[in-house]
Amino acid sequence: MPFDLTIIEPDSPEFPAGLRDMTLWTTSPKIWTIGNRKILGRPLVGFFCSIRCPGNIILGTYDLVRILRDANVGVIGGFHSPIEKDCLDLLLRGSQPVVICPARSIEHMRIRTEYRQSLDEGRLLFLSPFNKSQRRPTVKTSHYRNLFVAALSAVAFVAHAGPDSKTESLCREILSWRKSIYTFDSDYNKNLLDIGAKPIKPENLSGWAKFLAMYK
Repeated sequence: MPFDLTIIEPDSPEFPAGLRDMTLWTTSPKIWTIGNRKILGRPLVGFFCSIRCPGNIILGTYDLVRILRDANVGVIGGFHSPIEKDCLDLLLRGSQPVVICPARSIEHMRIRTEYRQSLDEGRLLFLSPFNKSQRRPTVKTSHYRNLFVAALSAVAFVAHAGPDSKTESLCREILSWRKSIYTFDSDYNKNLLDIGAKPIKPENLSGWAKFLAMYK
């Protein structure tokens, strides 16, 4: 069964306010969508993690994602790094909304079997600001996609960003927008905490998830 592709134009009432307000774009982009666009009307947590990540942070991230899932907190991300992909698998086992933003066009995208049930249930949305000419991810489109995800997020959670990494640079840019970034209270994330990320203590993961579930 095919899934319809819909384009949200900048002048559409469905166009997200988070993108309208951003000086990120030289012109407001069109957005290509597959899935339930109503998900954009609720607060979403932007999820990011560097490709390389300490083992105890990985385990804590899996725990946190399960808690977010069970608290019905919507999550948005590119889900490109290995840990992000693992977390997407965990999220798709729940009933909360998920938004996937590939760093390429989603026109003529083959919908994988594991996504079909979530699409049918109206809890999954694919978003892309790229037209059909952008058939493959690049370093440039991945960075643009990450900014796109951050702009659509109510808050961001960064599991880990190595010192002087691209993910740390992304966090600096997000913080310059005065948007909140949360990360684990860990020596491994000292670089993020030093630039203004807010700490989440391992023993308070459930409390943070409950806070996000009430976020407006």
